[in-house]
Amino acid sequence: MLVQHAQPTTGDVSKSEADVPGYAWVVFALTVGLLLSDYMSRQVLNAVFPLLKATWALSDTRLGSLSSVVALMVGVLTFPLSVLADRWGRVKSIVLMAAMWSLATLGCALATNYGEMLIARAFVGIGEAAYGSVGIAVVLSIFPARLRSTLTGTFMAGGAFGSVLGMAIGGTVAAHLGWRSAFGAMAALGLVLVVVYWFAVTEKRLVPLQPASVSRRPREISVRISLRALLKGLFSTKSVVCAYVGSGIHLLAPAALWAWMPSFLNRYYGLPIGKAAMGAAVFVLLTGLGMVVCGNIADRLSRQSRERKWAAAIAFCLTCAVLLAIGLRIPAGPLQLLVIGVGMFFSAGASGPAGAMVANLTPPSIHASAFATLTLANNLLGLAPAAILTGIIADRIGLLGALQLVPFAPLIAGIAFFIGKRNYAVDLDRLDTLRDEAVR
Repeated sequence: MLVQHAQPTTGDVSKSEADVPGYAWVVFALTVGLLLSDYMSRQVLNAVFPLLKATWALSDTRLGSLSSVVALMVGVLTFPLSVLADRWGRVKSIVLMAAMWSLATLGCALATNYGEMLIARAFVGIGEAAYGSVGIAVVLSIFPARLRSTLTGTFMAGGAFGSVLGMAIGGTVAAHLGWRSAFGAMAALGLVLVVVYWFAVTEKRLVPLQPASVSRRPREISVRISLRALLKGLFSTKSVVCAYVGSGIHLLAPAALWAWMPSFLNRYYGLPIGKAAMGAAVFVLLTGLGMVVCGNIADRLSRQSRERKWAAAIAFCLTCAVLLAIGLRIPAGPLQLLVIGVGMFFSAGASGPAGAMVANLTPPSIHASAFATLTLANNLLGLAPAAILTGIIADRIGLLGALQLVPFAPLIAGIAFFIGKRNYAVDLDRLDTLRDEAVR
């Protein structure tokens, strides 16, 4: 059985930033590249919502279900598949998952009715289930710990940039060649990246990039860990639970707006499909930029005080809530779009700090499982219910009325982060003590 806190959880590794080899950045780029494909396959659907609604006479609830089923599968399967990936091999798992979601996206292009599309979308979710947690675990294992918020925020921003590309390219292709071609293009890109990753990245080449405390210690002790010890490591403190909950709930806002912004622009601004998709992609791009910038800000603020990551997460959530609440209630026009855009910039800003908190509060040996738990919370609390819940409400009070309820999510998330902040220092000191005792 693995001693739970035998590896450092909070300290920086011995490498300086200049010591990071070029191959580490190649792995990072390829891993983010697959994440782009992941979200392109996931979000291309939103660009063709109006076309599917017209083709199959679908309600907003059914349209939302096609989006939410992916996040639901990710949420349900991310933990068990990530645990298997920790044991079977992260690189092999990444290649298998990417191949599955790409083939499932091809299945979407071939669907002839709502039921077939729903099944294909479910398999997209199964393929994507553990990618976020396993991919970020690979990245964090080969970079200095002090870059965690920046790397986590940048990695997760890859989802936003993939969504931008999925909406923009998918909308453009659909406008000229039809929605089936849009799905086909996403599938082809994913399969190409799978082949490149398979030949460029191997477990053997990753080992020398890892700090000695991470790469060598598993050779000194058994890597097997009991389920009880695993769960204890994942939920050992109040603050890590708050990080999971706050991260999940705050993502409901960007997820709802990503899913429904093309339809919002089509219905309330009269934009055609292609232009509505391109316009929505701008808002998604703002979200991605915000994730990178906010993650970097959190790292800079926390250099002198570790609790400032929590304060940053709280500030990002409250800023988003206020701006979206105002933007979604003022009259349609340039000012409305500007205020919503600034709100979207902060809407996923807490992702980087939340990921860093989880990494700091769990041992490196179970980081894939820890990020699987974070992914589970992100999907079940935010990403999965966002589209379908908004669709259900939209069928009753209209899309604009449904979107006006979205700002409550980051407000609730801010409360969760505030509770975590109050417990963080004590929890981190206790974990460091337990780690030192285990090493002795």
